[in-house]
Amino acid sequence: MPTTARTRAGRTERALATRTRVVEAASPLFVERGYLETTMADLARAAGVAVQTLYLSFGSKAAVLEAALDAVAQDQPSVPPTPAARSGPAVLARHVNVTVAAVERRAPLDAVLRAAAADPEPAALLAAARQEALAAHGRAVDEMAEKPGFTVELSLQRATDVLAALLSPETYAMLVVEQGWTTPDWSEWAVRHLTADLFPATADA
Repeated sequence: MPTTARTRAGRTERALATRTRVVEAASPLFVERGYLETTMADLARAAGVAVQTLYLSFGSKAAVLEAALDAVAQDQPSVPPTPAARSGPAVLARHVNVTVAAVERRAPLDAVLRAAAADPEPAALLAAARQEALAAHGRAVDEMAEKPGFTVELSLQRATDVLAALLSPETYAMLVVEQGWTTPDWSEWAVRHLTADLFPATADA
């Protein structure tokens, strides 16, 4: 590899290592102090980098938080696809379990986002996260609607809204964090109620 290419590759590698170090340091700091109370100087100190380096790498504190959220999403364990022959309720249960696991991993940073929602940048991140979740629920509903027994009482949009409500970070916070439910409690409750709404004939059987 030519010297120039090696130098460029080395810089890229160091930049990625710096971003990773900042994100790893930022998540617990945001959770501990909150978004508004955490400064760029705090983040730089926790990551062992200069404040100027932090600005050059991310541009803003909101971008650091966004990177931390992305890192949590990318840390999701792989789940084998549901076989096409699986029943609608089985597809639903799989979607619930995958969503619940993702919400649980993101819960501390989602709480940071909600607490800082009066600030425009976290508010924008929160809105984007909700839209992304709604789109994921919509794709799941589209798949379930192709299965026998899917309800004719709800529109696809209404079914998507029901999924989004029962599987939201806010519902997790209310039931698991505040009321002391276990995550499996929440998951089983959601599966039971969603099955009754989306596959009523199966639920009644």
